Amino acid sequence: MKTKIKTFFQRIINWIKRNKIKSAIAFVLLIAYYFCLPRTLFEEPYSTVIESSDGELLGAKIAKDGQWRFPAQDSIPDKFKQCIVAFEDQYFYTHPGFNPVAMVNAVRQNHAAGKVVRGGSTLTQQVIRLSRKGQGRTYFEKLIEVILATRLEFRYSKNSILELYAAHAPFGGNVVGLEMASWRYFGVQSHQLSWAESATLAVLPNAPSLIYPGKNQERLRIKRDNLLLKLQQQGTIDKQTYELSLAEPLPQKPFDLPQIAPHLLQRVAKKQEGTRVKTTIDIALQNRVNQIAKYYYNQYRQNEVNNLAILVIDVQNRNVMSYVGNAPTDQNHQKDVDIINAPRSTGSILKPLLYAAMLDEGELLPNTLVPDVPTQISGYTPENYSLTFDGAVPAHRALSRSLNIPAVLMLQDFGVQKFYDELQKFKLHDINRTSGNYGLSLILGGAESNLWDLCRTYAGLSSTIDYFNKNEGKYRTNEFAELNYDHNFKIDFGKQRYQKTILGAGSIWLTYNAMEEVNRPEGDEAWKFYDSSLKIAWKTGTSFGNRDAWAIGTNSRYVVGVWVGNATGEGRPTLTGVSSAAPILFDVFNLLPRKKWFDAPLNDLEEVEVCSLSGYLAQEDCPKIKQYVSLKGKTTAVCPYHKTVHLDKTEKFRVNSSCEDVANIVTKKWFVLPPVMEWYYKNQHIGYLPLPPFRSDCEGNQTVTMDFIYPKASSKIYLTKNFNSQVQPVILKVAHSDRESTLYWYVDNVFKGTTKTFHEMPITPSTGIHYITVVDEVGNEIRRKIDIVNQ
Repeated sequence: MKTKIKTFFQRIINWIKRNKIKSAIAFVLLIAYYFCLPRTLFEEPYSTVIESSDGELLGAKIAKDGQWRFPAQDSIPDKFKQCIVAFEDQYFYTHPGFNPVAMVNAVRQNHAAGKVVRGGSTLTQQVIRLSRKGQGRTYFEKLIEVILATRLEFRYSKNSILELYAAHAPFGGNVVGLEMASWRYFGVQSHQLSWAESATLAVLPNAPSLIYPGKNQERLRIKRDNLLLKLQQQGTIDKQTYELSLAEPLPQKPFDLPQIAPHLLQRVAKKQEGTRVKTTIDIALQNRVNQIAKYYYNQYRQNEVNNLAILVIDVQNRNVMSYVGNAPTDQNHQKDVDIINAPRSTGSILKPLLYAAMLDEGELLPNTLVPDVPTQISGYTPENYSLTFDGAVPAHRALSRSLNIPAVLMLQDFGVQKFYDELQKFKLHDINRTSGNYGLSLILGGAESNLWDLCRTYAGLSSTIDYFNKNEGKYRTNEFAELNYDHNFKIDFGKQRYQKTILGAGSIWLTYNAMEEVNRPEGDEAWKFYDSSLKIAWKTGTSFGNRDAWAIGTNSRYVVGVWVGNATGEGRPTLTGVSSAAPILFDVFNLLPRKKWFDAPLNDLEEVEVCSLSGYLAQEDCPKIKQYVSLKGKTTAVCPYHKTVHLDKTEKFRVNSSCEDVANIVTKKWFVLPPVMEWYYKNQHIGYLPLPPFRSDCEGNQTVTMDFIYPKASSKIYLTKNFNSQVQPVILKVAHSDRESTLYWYVDNVFKGTTKTFHEMPITPSTGIHYITVVDEVGNEIRRKIDIVNQ
């Protein structure tokens, strides 16, 4: 055998030596044949197509050339394959790209008719003709098609050639390709087509004008039925299937493409235009969330609130499960704007990040009392939404109630630059000005962010706790990875290590416990008493002027983010995070599987004794409770509000050695707040006991404290006018430790009056610098400088 092969090749070599010119020509022709077929057959632009995680069509965007042309699929349905081969090219699987018999018959019929009435082209030749964009039907062009068709057969498999044909064949109007035709004419995907539907589409590329709605119905039916008969005769379908297929109606009114996630389609088209992307969207969830969005849009638009956005994230893999970029509004209200990416004022939505950072740094404990009193810092005067003051409030309650003044004072203690640097680690891209540009307003909506970045941040926080608990106290370097909508993309979360990524698991868990206490929307106030109540950590936010309403919530598996407002930035009086965004949040969470609460990351927590009244680390004589704190929390200050006091035996008066025998003095630890904090705190806490007064015979030794509530030091005060253009007085306020004491008020050393019990004094000073002096009955004095500006 080897000898025969060797002899064969030797003869070829000898022939080449004897026929060098012929050999050279043959070699050139062979090279030309090899390169005659373009590497890329079709250069046309394609539609951008997105599918759900299980392959359902979510939406598509028309190609740049105005054609609905879907990218080619990896496979085509067997029914259509059988139909198109039976109708167009029954010898497709046996010929080398062209059919000589069919071509000879076509030449005879064309010659007899005196015009081209039959092409005799195979499916392979038709692919070539489609790629050459409809060159004239001449015999020379037919020769080129034959040559290129044989070359195509060498390059591609038979199935691949069918896939190219199915993706580029015309199906009437601007519909190109099987996938688009299936949706356009039957409203289903190609693999869902029946035999009758497949046969209908198989005959269309041969005569696409037949599909014109309301016309040519009988011609189309005849072609379809003839093909079905052929399929039945060759045994592809049985008699019953044939008869049932004949009874199926022809397509009438074209179907609209689904638009289930139109704004996600926009997002994909910006980065992957002309491709088919299988997304991570859960289509059942997406449809339900769309219904929720439509319901609330119909409610809110009555108050001229026209836009909203909802994002649902799977914490475990950061996959986007539902993406509603805007309400189903109209063109006049920016229905095409993707709010999920839009920078909007954050309101209070960043407060949990500050709280967690302070816990993590050991600058705060969950129950630490923080001031909630009238505050002015360098001309900046924050206010609580309720316009009231608690005097002092535990830090976790300040967060759950979203109090503004405690948040500003906490930020002042933590440092604006330090918190700004912390936010940069979370990659909140729209917080891109300098920290000095934001100032203390950073925590109250002075910055902007978007729903995508915020949901990514909270997903990273939630995952930090879960991964820490499941992996023996380890973190991942890329825990705060970008969110993902591509089903075929898997996120790399980085390497394991014991060093925290941004925040420790313990401080995040403590923060989530505080966020779980947030007041629920109206109608769900008793949520704590429901056995089936949703246990989630969540936070709302409302920007200045009621322009933006936020709600973001998380459990151990999901993050849901909601924004409500107007894309134009127009505010509405009733638009708030609690009343507008939170109801949507809870309705979406009710669609998701219930998940258990986060396990405590005990390796990143320390159990310590804290003062039950102040929340600081307990002194020796403080009333104590045990509480988990972050690892650095055990280094915070001890309670500064419990002071040793000396009382008489009745414990109603303070005494000292000058007026009471030492043996009769009772020594106790007393919870005492600074005057201004105490002034408001005791009105909210009936159990708060102010320091007892000194007994009258010890009066000369008593220590009295008082302080200004308003104005603050070096304040600039703007005088206001009423509707009658009358200048309104400035109300000065002072807190005094002795409720019964009388205070004497002076402005620029001019006596203005006295007050008792409630120390408030209205004055109407002239423009300029003034000095306020307040003196109590025993001569204690406080002074304050103010600058009056008349607007």
